[in-house]
Amino acid sequence: MSNDKRSRKRQADPLSDDESGMPATPGGGMIFGSSSPARMNDPALPPSSPPPFSPFPGFGQDDDLEETDDLPGQLDDTLDREQEGEMMAMDDDEGEDLFGPNMDRDYRYNASLDHYDADMVDETNYAAMDAGERARVEARMRRRDMEEGAGSTGRTRIPLAFMQDFEDEERQRPMQSKHAHLMDTLDVADEERAMTLDDLKDMKGRSVAAWVSESGPRQTIAREFRRFLLSYVDDSGASVYGERIRRLGAANGESLELTYAHLARSRPLLAYFLANAPREMLAIMDDVAMDAVLTMFPEYARIRSEIHVRVAELPTTCSLRDLRQSQLNCLVRVSGVVSRRTGVFPQLKYVKFNCTKCGVVLGPFYQDANNEVKINMCVNCQSRGPFTLNSEQTVYRNYQRLTLQETPGSVPPGRLPRHREVVLLWDLIDCAKPGEEVEVTGVFTHTLDMALHQKQGFPVFSTVIEANHVSKRADEFAAVRLTEEDKRAIRGLARDENIGRRVIKSIAPSIYGHEQIKTALALALFGGVAKDIGGKLRTRGDINVLLLGDPGTAKSQFLKYIEGTAHRAVFTTGQGASAVGLTASVRKDPVTREWTLEGGALVLADRGVCMIDEFDKMNDADRTSIHEAMEQQSISISKAGIVTTLQARCSVLAAANPIGGRYRPALTFSQNVELTEPILSRFDVLCVVRDEVDPVRDEMLGRFVVQSHTQSHPLFSGSTEQVVDQDIIPQDLLRKYIMYARENVQPRMSERYSDKVAHLYAELRRESLATGSVPITVRHIESMVRLAEAHARMHLRDYVRNDDVEVAIRVALEGFISAQKMSVMRSLRRKFNRYLCARRDHFELLYYLLGKLVQERLTFHSLKYANIPERIEVSKAEFEAQASAFGVNDCAEFYRSSLFGEQMFEIDAVRAVIVKTLGDNTV
Repeated sequence: MSNDKRSRKRQADPLSDDESGMPATPGGGMIFGSSSPARMNDPALPPSSPPPFSPFPGFGQDDDLEETDDLPGQLDDTLDREQEGEMMAMDDDEGEDLFGPNMDRDYRYNASLDHYDADMVDETNYAAMDAGERARVEARMRRRDMEEGAGSTGRTRIPLAFMQDFEDEERQRPMQSKHAHLMDTLDVADEERAMTLDDLKDMKGRSVAAWVSESGPRQTIAREFRRFLLSYVDDSGASVYGERIRRLGAANGESLELTYAHLARSRPLLAYFLANAPREMLAIMDDVAMDAVLTMFPEYARIRSEIHVRVAELPTTCSLRDLRQSQLNCLVRVSGVVSRRTGVFPQLKYVKFNCTKCGVVLGPFYQDANNEVKINMCVNCQSRGPFTLNSEQTVYRNYQRLTLQETPGSVPPGRLPRHREVVLLWDLIDCAKPGEEVEVTGVFTHTLDMALHQKQGFPVFSTVIEANHVSKRADEFAAVRLTEEDKRAIRGLARDENIGRRVIKSIAPSIYGHEQIKTALALALFGGVAKDIGGKLRTRGDINVLLLGDPGTAKSQFLKYIEGTAHRAVFTTGQGASAVGLTASVRKDPVTREWTLEGGALVLADRGVCMIDEFDKMNDADRTSIHEAMEQQSISISKAGIVTTLQARCSVLAAANPIGGRYRPALTFSQNVELTEPILSRFDVLCVVRDEVDPVRDEMLGRFVVQSHTQSHPLFSGSTEQVVDQDIIPQDLLRKYIMYARENVQPRMSERYSDKVAHLYAELRRESLATGSVPITVRHIESMVRLAEAHARMHLRDYVRNDDVEVAIRVALEGFISAQKMSVMRSLRRKFNRYLCARRDHFELLYYLLGKLVQERLTFHSLKYANIPERIEVSKAEFEAQASAFGVNDCAEFYRSSLFGEQMFEIDAVRAVIVKTLGDNTV
């Protein structure tokens, strides 16, 4: 451009010079930093924009430019800047023209700017994301931004210019309502996109798990479950889960218990999905539960990163042996005894890897239970490894396995108990110990067993239960739920004054006689009350019984009956049981290769009954191992680096044979059995059974056995007349009665009976020293207390009466006297006769007195007339006078009892006599 042309251009521009003498810009403004009015009054330039162009330094307003070699290039740059200034001076609404003639300048290479950080480059291929999934991810990002912003005093990820209005509104809202306001906003957005509840029912031919995994159903399920947590109330109108969330926050817990019946009643479709697709449903529920907890406790994320929903009271219960393929990946509820427990191990949750070549950290990657995370290539250096686990930044969770075995009382006869592996995660760790009975609700799933796969040659899957909810049974009665009808029947039985005699008569009704053994076993089933002295010393309440006698006296049959009657019972034999089989063993876990504990028979019978047949066949070392279990009811283990104590709170019922096979009355008890004094003193009751010859009793026993076999035959029609004893309680009701009594009745013994027990103890000590038979120790005092409490519990009383103490004394004395030699036995019976006959069961006492009077009349008639009459009459007044001498003043109930009628007695009210008809039954 020539000088003339440039001069004309300068003259044509009226704003080429300003009044201040400063060089002007082509846009009419001053250079940056000047205070020209033209700069401030020109509306074309934004007030905060710098001048688009400044003249070259060293030139004044009247100087001309000399032509140079690079002048055309400088002029081109000047024109370019003029055009840029004109574009920047355009109205803000029009914006910048991105497709102008200089568009290619924006794409020129700039070495200082065109450099990308390797950490910010992600070359991973991601699957396509639909609108629903994207909305869900954006909602989680908004929640994250809100949480980080709340904890950083206003600093958020969003620029301040875009957050001013939002923050002004948020500052005016209380902290607790901020999260609720955001959740309400998200709820509105979700409701616009999510499906309706009616649409959720149409699964369109998909499986429940596949349908629940889709984004639309997930949003609907989350919305409905959130409404359920907020709206479900009890009968009084109080929020059920609002209170549970408050308790969870107060305890800093991470488990929210969900009652399945509540969900089924309020949202039956969600309950159906939960039972058939528990993994997918629990993942959704955990997120919603976390949101609900954050609504009430906005800072709770700093304490717990996750909240887990625990499903309780699933209506259907399945036994371990009934789990089948159809229940895979479904929610199941099982119960059993913990037989083995592993240690606690860390399990990968979110894993990160280090690239050994470039050192970059890759991840995090979510590690599920089915697939192992593998890295194929480094996104930074494009190498294919090797990669090492970053243990510092990897997130773990607690992991433990239990072996759950069927409850001994629920195993069918002749079958082996089944067992399953149970996986515990998070806060369920160490929720149960070996020997405890638990109820597990979880997902029944399968895993590939590589050991079986290599052994069998084809894929074999092993099944496990991923626990969601574990409830420890505090007592042994939780498995059997008593209905209101059962409780009414039980309370009706307790109102019967003769319930004690009826219970004893109902013990093993198929076995004839043995009243002493039946009484001892009945008291052992009810048991006494355990005491915890000062929280450190525990006194057992369970009663131990030893049956010793001749072969063929139904000792093993009694034990088998108790096995079927007691709720939790373990039967074993002394010949087939070792010390570790009775107590506990230590074995190496095949998976983790660590030493673990496995409970024996006494541990598995915790809070139940352990029966040991052929007790005399055990060696001394094995019998010594159960000393602690029988008295302290615990088993101490110190093996393979494991030092611990297991609970063995159970009654021990043992049966043994005497030396040589038969009991010899001429010898003492210690000479008839190979048992040491320490083990004998741990038994509360000793029952010596002798097979004595008695023609009358043998004939009655023979008739009873034949009748029992006849009525028990599978082809027995029952057409013949059959006499049913109304005093015998049905076995199902008896079992429930025992469970109810042990669960709800805790009788207490008064100190006023201490003198009677102490006086008897002193006499027994003196006699045991004189006779040299069974030693009497302080443990026998505790035995009498336990027997008295058991008899009171049998009548559902909360206190111990005088008759309970007398029954306990009589049972203890019967065992002590029966263990003596024949010569000593008779003298002891005469000496302790006041204890043996004091306040016996009224019916038995009255029957004995009446039989004695009948026998006297029969003997007198036989001697006088030399024949046996068909009827014998006894004066009613004479009989009642003798009954009154023993403290029984009312015999009306005895006259109406079945015992009175079965023995062919009748009342002649006119003549005031009792008539005995003599037939096959004689007294």
